[in-house]
Amino acid sequence: MNAEMYQTPMEVAVYQLHNFNISFFSSLLGGDVVSVKLDNSASGASVVAIDNKIEQAMDLVKNHLMYAVREEVEILKEQIRELVEKNSQLERENTLLKTLASPEQLEKFQSRLSPEEPILETPHAPEAPGGSAV
Repeated sequence: MNAEMYQTPMEVAVYQLHNFNISFFSSLLGGDVVSVKLDNSASGASVVAIDNKIEQAMDLVKNHLMYAVREEVEILKEQIRELVEKNSQLERENTLLKTLASPEQLEKFQSRLSPEEPILETPHAPEAPGGSAV
């Protein structure tokens, strides 16, 4: 898998975080290759410098992820607003069409519904004036 397969900044950031290495962090901090020696000759100052670079890299990744999450949240909020608005519009339209339809038209429509769709009428619904149970 590669980063090009992902659609959102969040997915890319998570992919990068899962597949990071020290050169990735190094490139984020300015291109210096960080080398870590595992022998006892490393001084305390170099260990602190490495810790500081790692901390800076982690802060940078955290900031990138937070930005990506905020961006994704805003996109999703906008989509939710649009869907709620569309749903309200369709509900109003449905109500209007039901009030304008004759009982015969409603019955004909109900008979055309596929068997998978539930029928909105209950078997023992009291009839409204005019002979319609809708």
